[in-house]
Amino acid sequence: MAKILIFNNDTDRMETYYRGEAEPMPYNTNATLKVREFRGSSKSNILWTTKRCMQSWNSQRYIYGGPIPVGFAFKRPYEGGHGNQSQHYAGVAFDVGQTLTSSQRTRLWQSANNSGVWSYVEPIRINTYVGTF
Repeated sequence: MAKILIFNNDTDRMETYYRGEAEPMPYNTNATLKVREFRGSSKSNILWTTKRCMQSWNSQRYIYGGPIPVGFAFKRPYEGGHGNQSQHYAGVAFDVGQTLTSSQRTRLWQSANNSGVWSYVEPIRINTYVGTF
């Protein structure tokens, strides 16, 4: 069971939820993002994100129009990430698409880059990562 802290951007308040690994994340539409996907390999029992980030995920999933495999969206800085590259997974970014074909990854990247829902989309030559801050 994970304790999930969500900053609600509409009310400027933190909200607390308790969810099992197979349950959808709070504010997730159509159960497209389970707690275990959000957590990835993090060992933390406390996860955090924002309502705005979850809404961005919902929009991206709708725009893409199909399942988006998530490697993880949450890691504490000392839990690693992309080795020498950025460590950006503090609950407001998604490492996605590693199991997609090259053409599927390109379509996912294009949909994220053109969506307007993310403040940053990592260049496709680096990795498929979308984030909002």
